[in-house]
Amino acid sequence: MARVKIVVDSASDLREGDGEFSILPLGVLLGEREGLDGVDISPDDIYNYYKASKKTPKTAAISPKRFSELFAKLTADGSEVLYLAISSDMSACYNNARLASNEFEGVYAYDSKLLSTGVGILAFYADELAKKGLGAQEIIKRLDEKREKLSVSLIVDTMTFLHKGGRCGSLTALIAGVLKIKPSIVMKNGKLTVGKKYIGSAERALVKYTNDVLKNAEKIDPKRVYVVHTSPKREILDEVKRRILTAIPNANVIERIAGATITSHTGKGAMAIIYCEL
Repeated sequence: MARVKIVVDSASDLREGDGEFSILPLGVLLGEREGLDGVDISPDDIYNYYKASKKTPKTAAISPKRFSELFAKLTADGSEVLYLAISSDMSACYNNARLASNEFEGVYAYDSKLLSTGVGILAFYADELAKKGLGAQEIIKRLDEKREKLSVSLIVDTMTFLHKGGRCGSLTALIAGVLKIKPSIVMKNGKLTVGKKYIGSAERALVKYTNDVLKNAEKIDPKRVYVVHTSPKREILDEVKRRILTAIPNANVIERIAGATITSHTGKGAMAIIYCEL
């Protein structure tokens, strides 16, 4: 039997060529315009739409039909398939994939309880295990252990997108706006929670956030340290990467511009540092 094939969605912020993955794009709605993340709609489209309309985008989960079509293609040679979904608390993708998987033998949907390249790091790990000949069910057991070591946090310039997308409460958004607070957002048990709050400019907040992340530097696996962002100032990104490499000289720091799905919920100027603990 062929090795297990790994599937992710575009909210993983993986790109074609990152690995041997199949990537399904989520839908993005800009008013009456509807398209697919990374296919018809880019982050720049979102920035332009918000600037012109002051309205935030909406995202649409991958339908069971689209999952079924891909699963049928991937299992045609007898392979098992493992789909790693963005947190089920953030999207209906996981549940839709589970519905579709019922039509097939050897197809599994896994709730990563993560987002962005947190899912991506799990996908690389799953693919490594698949290449060693492990079956899908054994890979899932290993993913459960690995998932507990993933750290996904971000800092946003504005709470508007998270608030309008239903990812944070009105009071949190109001307080952050009035007091000019830049809150960090932390993934915990599949949900977004407000972490440490930073007062001051976006640039200062990003640097302080980075310093706080790096207090844990000795626990960070240097294999993949992602800096995922929605276009803050270039000099700030360079400073963030410099600080990471100073603290972890052997780190493989991967800069990644977030796709349209993640951008739809963070707006411009957000940044995440995502890694796995040793």
